[in-house]
Amino acid sequence: LAGFYGGWIDDVLMRGAELFLALPWLYLLLAVRSALPLHVAEWQVFLLLICVIGLIGWSRPGRLIRGVVLSAKERNFVLAARGFGASDLFLLRRHVLPQTYGIILTQLALLAPQYILAEVTLTFLGLGVGEPMPSWGSLFAPLQQYAVLVSDWWMFIPALILVPVFLAYYAAADAMQERLK
Repeated sequence: LAGFYGGWIDDVLMRGAELFLALPWLYLLLAVRSALPLHVAEWQVFLLLICVIGLIGWSRPGRLIRGVVLSAKERNFVLAARGFGASDLFLLRRHVLPQTYGIILTQLALLAPQYILAEVTLTFLGLGVGEPMPSWGSLFAPLQQYAVLVSDWWMFIPALILVPVFLAYYAAADAMQERLK
């Protein structure tokens, strides 16, 4: 919407995106989560984590999508459709948004590992999901003790499983990019 309509909506959203891009996102995530209450239900903590990560992580894909929309709305076929009296909703749905699908899908596949790692980090540091709810970060919690690090090598298996999961996301992004060419 910021790229299509411009004006003050574009100014406000892009200044907010620049603010989130300028701040180190992991430190901001730690600060926001540590300011939230610690004694809430595990499912509420999980939803709070998703909201905080989404609030912080929207800026990079938002700027990319805005750039594609700015380019798409100036294409000749969009200008011709506008000249024939097409509504803004029709232009967005039929001409502009289909050009953003490739960027959206690729950004989803590339940023998902980063967000998973953010949840793992917060839970490992004790600011994430609590013990009854399963999480990769809670699987790493015993590794904070030196005795476990030295004697129980098998406790590193969850960390090793993260690698193929991240590689699968990257392979999915590559496959989506090849399919959309």
